[in-house]
Order: sequence, then structure tokens, then C-alpha cells
Amino acid sequence: MKRTHLPLNGLRVLDAAARHLSFTRAADELAVTPAAVGQQIRALEDTLGVVLFRRTTKGLELTPEAEAGLVALRAGFLQFEESVRAMQAGQSSKSLTIAAPRDLTAKWLMPKLSEVARRDPDLRFMLVPADEALDFTEANLDLAIRWGEGPGEHEGEAIESDGMVTVQRPGGGIDTAIAWAGCLAEDESSLVRVADAGLAIEAALQGLGRATVPELLARADIAAGRLETIGEPKAARFGFWFVAPLPQWRQKKVRSLVEALAS
Repeated sequence: MKRTHLPLNGLRVLDAAARHLSFTRAADELAVTPAAVGQQIRALEDTLGVVLFRRTTKGLELTPEAEAGLVALRAGFLQFEESVRAMQAGQSSKSLTIAAPRDLTAKWLMPKLSEVARRDPDLRFMLVPADEALDFTEANLDLAIRWGEGPGEHEGEAIESDGMVTVQRPGGGIDTAIAWAGCLAEDESSLVRVADAGLAIEAALQGLGRATVPELLARADIAAGRLETIGEPKAARFGFWFVAPLPQWRQKKVRSLVEALAS
């Protein structure tokens, strides 16, 4: 059934003017001018085809038509307030759905989430793999982490890192580069080719060669001494980004998580 268009601004002004029986006091409540209140009431009267107020020697007076609708109008505004509170309740939820590349999830995200969860044991996470065309609504996503030059069409924040590093097993391994989908340069003599940077790191750990990978992914293995770096880190155009559409990005729980993961 087609819904009737509701002149909500006019109805809100009607409620205030009816409570005060004064356009001036209604204007003070609504932070507008008395003239603006009068214009809204006249426009509402034109829309509804009824007179809502009469001026008498005693002041402003409601017409029977206006009085007939006030109870339902005020009940409706209370329902609107309940609806807004229900929608905002999701911001206080402790459950977050996050999409991220599989290698980033294994090498960086899960250890970081473990730290976050220790500080707030009530948090719950749903982790899903990220793909090229993220549909936040269909997947019910709160946040995604994307590899690229920027946040794209969404809001976003870069995850701090040193760019790209070349790593190998301590003491070296086979003298060849490990190729992976998306790596900056491929060596035709590579002993192994793998699907992503995470697997390239695993291959380097096994001594199958050296891998040039995002520093963020290799950071924990380097710090633990499982990998050693060759040369200095190099800046790169691409990096990992926290991304989300503006409504999700503004949610308190998402902002808190981004701050916690970035710390």
C-alpha cells in the first residue's frame, strides 16, 4: 500500500505550537523565528485543507480539527523516538563483522584482535575473506581491510607500515625470489609461485627463497627472529587500508576498533 507523504516538519511545529499555544514560545523551543513557525503552520493548513489555529481575544486557540489529531500525532512522535533508539542500539553492540584478505587475517589481524579482546572480553568478531567488490549491506559488514592505493569509494584510514620488505630464512635459503600474485616484480627463475604474500612468507620460512612482501605481514616473523630482512624497506604505492561506507565509519564501535587496531 502506498504511504501518504507526511509533512513531518510542519507536524513537529504543530506539536510545539499546540503545547505552548504561542508561536513565539514554539519558535524559542525549535530555535527558529516566530515568522518561520507561522509559515510552517500555514503550509500545513494548506496541505491538510483544515484550519489549525484561531486567534481570539484571549490568545491562540486550537481548532477542533487540530485537537482531534494531537493525541495520535504525539503518540507517533514517541514511536519515532523509539525507532531511532532501536536503530542506534546497534552502535553499542559488541559484535563486529570484518572482511580482510586471508593472509592479512592470519599474519596481522587475528593477533591484533586477540590483544583487543583481552582488553574487552565481551567483544565478538565475525571474520570473512575480502573480495574486490565489497558489498557492505549484503554481507552485513562493519569494517573491511583492503590492499590498494586508497580507500576507494568509501571512508578510510591507512594502516601504518614501512612499505615492502625483502625477507628470507635466517642464514639464507635457495637463492631465488618467491613469486606471488600481486608482487611488484616476478623472477622467471622462481622455484615457487604462490597465491598471496602470506604464502610467500611461509615459503621463505621454509628456505624456498626470498620474498618481497608487505612489511605489515612479515613484521611478527621478523620481530621473532624467524625471518631476516635483506636491505632496507621500500616505500610502496599500495598498502592496507581500513575502509567502510560513511554510516558504518561513523559508528562508535567501528571507530573504537580502528583506533585499537591502529595502536
